[in-house]
Amino acid sequence: MGDGTGRFGVTPQGIADLAIQIAAQNDGKSRRMIAIAGAPGSGKSTIVETLRNRIPQSAVVPMDGFHLDNDSLTAKGRLHRKGAPDTFGTAEMLRVLRKVAAGGAVSVPIFDRTADAVVPDGALIAPEAQIILVEGNYLLLDAAGWREMHEMWDLTVLLDVPEAELQRRLVQRWTDHGLPLQQAQDRAASNDLPNAQTVMAQSIEPDIRVQSA
Repeated sequence: MGDGTGRFGVTPQGIADLAIQIAAQNDGKSRRMIAIAGAPGSGKSTIVETLRNRIPQSAVVPMDGFHLDNDSLTAKGRLHRKGAPDTFGTAEMLRVLRKVAAGGAVSVPIFDRTADAVVPDGALIAPEAQIILVEGNYLLLDAAGWREMHEMWDLTVLLDVPEAELQRRLVQRWTDHGLPLQQAQDRAASNDLPNAQTVMAQSIEPDIRVQSA
């Protein structure tokens, strides 16, 4: 897959240039599957929404729609690590991705953060969508369950943010949700930051890196 030679900055111009490159992907397929991966706190959702608005006939499939439900995670003793690679239904995600890649209208699940639950059929990929932006932490992970998805990607993008900046953003995310600073730091350190380190250490080399200072 990628050689990592494509590089863009996290600036309005950098993201605009990235959108142009993604939109130019044309290998004869009716749909191109673009993996946009990055650690928690790397800005994936914001960048993907910008790309969706800039790229005609594009649609988004979020990895978060494939969270395992809380009851299942509780039974596995993994609820405290929700968001780790093994807390997603990778087989179901691969099944849905293959259906999306085949074309036509496809319903996909989304994650409702307020309810902390997956909404089945929460979004519809329109039949005219030609570029599918698949967004998530572990799309390039070199691990069982995730590795099987790599064949789906026509182009791979990794958001590359320094660990210190990720830590700052992750703590800020929890303080924005009302947690006191110490609890926010503990929450980030116990789950979010280990997940971020997994993404950056265990992902395959992407076609494109989007680098943040």
